[in-house]
Amino acid sequence: MAPDVVVIGGGPAGSISSALLARAGARVRLLERDTFPRYHVGESIASSCRAIIDLVGVREKIEARGYTVKEGLLLRWGAEKDWTINWPDLFGDQVRSWQVDRADFDDVLLKHAAEQGVEVIHQAQAKKVRFDEGRAVGVDWVLDGQERYSAADYVIDASGRAGVLSARHFRDRTQLDVFRNVAIWGYYQGGDLLPRTPRGGINVISSPHGWYWVIPLKGDVYSVGFVTHQDNFLARKPEFSSTTEMFLALVAESETVAELISGGTFQGKVRVEQDFSYSAASFCGPGYFLAGDSACFLDPLLSTGVHLAMYSGTLAAASILSAHAGEVTESEALGFYESLYRNAYGRMFSMVAGFYEQYRGKAEYFWLAQRLARGQYPQLMQSRGAAVAPDSAFASITSGLTDLDDATRSGGAAPLDAMVLATELTAQKTVAAGTPAKDLGARFDPAAPELYLVTEPRLGIGRVTEPATPR
Repeated sequence: MAPDVVVIGGGPAGSISSALLARAGARVRLLERDTFPRYHVGESIASSCRAIIDLVGVREKIEARGYTVKEGLLLRWGAEKDWTINWPDLFGDQVRSWQVDRADFDDVLLKHAAEQGVEVIHQAQAKKVRFDEGRAVGVDWVLDGQERYSAADYVIDASGRAGVLSARHFRDRTQLDVFRNVAIWGYYQGGDLLPRTPRGGINVISSPHGWYWVIPLKGDVYSVGFVTHQDNFLARKPEFSSTTEMFLALVAESETVAELISGGTFQGKVRVEQDFSYSAASFCGPGYFLAGDSACFLDPLLSTGVHLAMYSGTLAAASILSAHAGEVTESEALGFYESLYRNAYGRMFSMVAGFYEQYRGKAEYFWLAQRLARGQYPQLMQSRGAAVAPDSAFASITSGLTDLDDATRSGGAAPLDAMVLATELTAQKTVAAGTPAKDLGARFDPAAPELYLVTEPRLGIGRVTEPATPR
């Protein structure tokens, strides 16, 4: 019998998980508090998202939107000369993604989920998840002032930073002060990118007090933003009469950014967002999964947000389908999900923490990436028919491809010991990525090395009896 699933939130984590579940025959109700389309930042999409978009069957619709095709990034960081990460050069022509209008992009994904059979309810406010003897059994929600209840075999909390479960029910988020940043951004009609930027790539440009992004969107629109620590932002803010004046002054302070948008016209609206990073104590439990920003949030430096949302949504759907079918125990499915999602977050955390130590050169970033990739290179690159290059591990991690590879390889869900590198790269002692998966055995089985993600002939968790692939 197909499972009944309630999904809270219609962003990429919610739309991907619900669409995959519905395609597999599950009965899915999705509760979205807003009416789509709605504005959202996070326009630069990792190439891993393209593989997940293929899996859910929505690529044709995405390509029809005419988004800027993204083939990598260029970093002007610290004392280093410009260095380019070109995905097609490293991984082949099929590895690319897009720079998107998130309001439109998220709307396409959510409408696609509805076409797969998901019951999407807009302006539905999830109030709380009900539990029975420690297991999630449904969601209380409100629509048009009327209180309602939906029973469920499983609940996916994809409510973003609002965190119906982690922030409001369990209250178990750990704030990570090392990334206590503020982002301020706006848009220009017209602009340019640095020479040697891969086609449609993002430019990431460091400064003494933070970093800038320049993202080429369709219609010759450029998203331009600055990220700095909260202390610096608050110290500078009294110098200006408005956030618009502050933004324009910050752009002018970067000779590089000012030159790139010198031929463009500022579009007149500035947004500010506190960019505090956090991680929940656990990402899942009996009958429930936290997906996307509901579980954890990371600094936007390496454009990880949509990747982590789509990746966790895929893992949640696979875990529910296989646990419900009895192919794995629920305890195994929870361990599988927790390990893989926490590994992905910890790996990205370590890379971003390394970048904020701006005195480190790219050789150190590449070395760190090799450790975080657990020695998969050069064998992984050669298996893909790609050239082995010093930046290949870094490119694979920041594009999300290492996470997808981990999920689909036996042994890939093993806890990632290299997460401790994050504390080595920061001045403060903090649990960088939450509790390592290997310490979660008291609540559920750690992911067995023989478990892996399968997508054919259907989505789920596979099991092998041979020894795990050497890592």
